[in-house]
Amino acid sequence: MTKTTLSVNVPSHLSRRSFLVGTGSILATAALAGRAAAAIGDGAHVPVLVIGTGYGGSVAALRLAQAGVDVHMVEMGMAWDTPGPDGKIFVNTKSPDFRAYWLRTRTKQPISNFLGFPIDKDVPRYTGILDAEEFGGIIVYQGRGVGGGSLVNGGMAVTPKRENFGGVLPSVNPDEMYSTYYPRANAELGVNNVDPAWWETVDCYQYARVGRKHAQRSNFAFTLVPNVYDMNYMKQEAAGTATKSAVDGEILYGNNYGKKSLQKTYLAKARATGRVQISTLHRVTSVSPSGSSYRVVIEQLNTDGSIAATKAVTADRVFFSAGSVGTSKLLTKLKATGALPNLNGEVGKGWGDNGNVMVGRANHLWDPTGAVQTSIPTAGIDNWAAGGAFAEVAPIPTGIETWASFYLSITKNPNRAQFTWNASANKVDLNWQTAWKQPSIDMAKSIFDKINAKEGTIYRTDLFGVYKIWGDHLTYHPLGGAVLNKATDNYGRLAGYSGLYVMDGSLIPGNTSVNPFVTITALAERNIERIIATDL
Repeated sequence: MTKTTLSVNVPSHLSRRSFLVGTGSILATAALAGRAAAAIGDGAHVPVLVIGTGYGGSVAALRLAQAGVDVHMVEMGMAWDTPGPDGKIFVNTKSPDFRAYWLRTRTKQPISNFLGFPIDKDVPRYTGILDAEEFGGIIVYQGRGVGGGSLVNGGMAVTPKRENFGGVLPSVNPDEMYSTYYPRANAELGVNNVDPAWWETVDCYQYARVGRKHAQRSNFAFTLVPNVYDMNYMKQEAAGTATKSAVDGEILYGNNYGKKSLQKTYLAKARATGRVQISTLHRVTSVSPSGSSYRVVIEQLNTDGSIAATKAVTADRVFFSAGSVGTSKLLTKLKATGALPNLNGEVGKGWGDNGNVMVGRANHLWDPTGAVQTSIPTAGIDNWAAGGAFAEVAPIPTGIETWASFYLSITKNPNRAQFTWNASANKVDLNWQTAWKQPSIDMAKSIFDKINAKEGTIYRTDLFGVYKIWGDHLTYHPLGGAVLNKATDNYGRLAGYSGLYVMDGSLIPGNTSVNPFVTITALAERNIERIIATDL
């Protein structure tokens, strides 16, 4: 299932026979068939090394390649280009297997319980697609593989309202973002809109129409939002003329058909230049000056997480694009351990969760939300100006009628955490506290308390544990840790080191007021344009 390994690594608690029975021999056959592309070699020298293949890194790679620069990208996760035992690359949300989680032996689903029963299950340890990284006070969900977070998110491609932008990126000129870089990002990402007339009648969006009815009855603004899912394909799914994907609940562990994730957009164009190579299952552990270049130490991983090889390469320029958590952890470690001691004191600071909090509501029997629910959300309740919350109307695609409405809220939570180096444990810690979610809960309550009072409904208490109303234990939208114009200059150049750049969500100080990936992409477009013009 990857381009860089030639064998299947069997989890230690399984025999090879039981592993192949459980996962199918297709995996072993594909891996042994020699699909692996040549990974970056020990001692190699490259003009540009990009750490990570998510939104920021993909933008940087494409634009550098188009400018005539050879780029090598290293990705900690897998390529996700080979079918598994069911003939599909990605596993369905309803039946997670070894492909689902990054080096876990038990799933860690955002909704952990249903109707009073725990729903997590044991899975073989494997370099799967979704990382549920646990810190002291929060679980951070991240995509692992070529395409990063685009593999596992809901695809909601929302541009912040112009009036909110000053609170998102205060040092960036909004005129250029809204006239040039947001339109450029939306075009490259393949953003499109659901057909409103179809949305009004199709069964798979009944849950969203119920959400609209309740929002509007309580006088909240309700809006349809764009998405990178191919809405024409979804029409075909719903009509039964195309293989079901979103309509079959695929989202959390990847989407096999309709979603335009980065492998189909930026990365496809980058590879087509002939100047971009990607090494998968490669994890960067150190970056340090080496003459006029940088020495980069990389661990090549097996699919059980063990280290297959350690390499040292040199690069003239390095772009840190490992995501908010990955970049922040790496830079924090490199400063503290002396590899990059001249990084400034802002590294590791300004991290936030985009105010994420989840909640479910139990509706009346006369308000069914539908047994068939597409996994791709297309709508939200906007109470940002009055209550500091934008609530995405989210699906619960169980395949049965639940009479439940479910929401992921983005809130104006002011709390920010810091990454620090824990020398005794040889790891990076994050000082987020679960109690810091209370502002998010209060902001979400500004919507849902009012709706419940109007509708005579109650909160669900069975989704996140026993008698627990709020999903205040996680984030899908990590942001910050190497904040623009603080840890870097106003275009992502790291303070203290020429030729080192940050190009991902760690530049954004903790909140975007909406789903963040369009803003991450647009900011990367802005920054790389300036870097190419002035630094190369």
